[in-house]
Amino acid sequence: MEIVTSRFGILEVEAERIVTFTKGLLGFPGKSRFALIQTNEENYFFWLQSLDDPSLAFVVTDPSTFFKDYEVPLREETQLELELEDVNTTQVLVICNKIGDWLTGNLLGPLVLNVANQLATQVVLTDKKWTTRQPLLKLHNEPLAKAG
Repeated sequence: MEIVTSRFGILEVEAERIVTFTKGLLGFPGKSRFALIQTNEENYFFWLQSLDDPSLAFVVTDPSTFFKDYEVPLREETQLELELEDVNTTQVLVICNKIGDWLTGNLLGPLVLNVANQLATQVVLTDKKWTTRQPLLKLHNEPLAKAG
């Protein structure tokens, strides 16, 4: 399937990389279909590119890469919403943001994907252990080389 993006131009994306958010994403009503784009084989970060808006994309990552004890409890209504038959067929991602010198993740608003049917939802957690701007990775600011 071909998709149009403002960052990468036109991309060819496999159908199994298309995810449908059953209720959209918080703050983005009407945006429910996204492609999960891997930019590098060894990369821990992906682009979640909207199919409904070429200029809307988020950097996402698996939070367990950074926090081994991170868990998302799945309520029965969430399992029904995702048509989830086996909790082992889920993938959890979090939306990342650059805050100062840090790349942070929204660990209170994880994205839960059913990899068996490509349905997804955003869950809101109340666990005080995590934040919406949980530091993941300190960014290195490389000085620009002087011309000349």
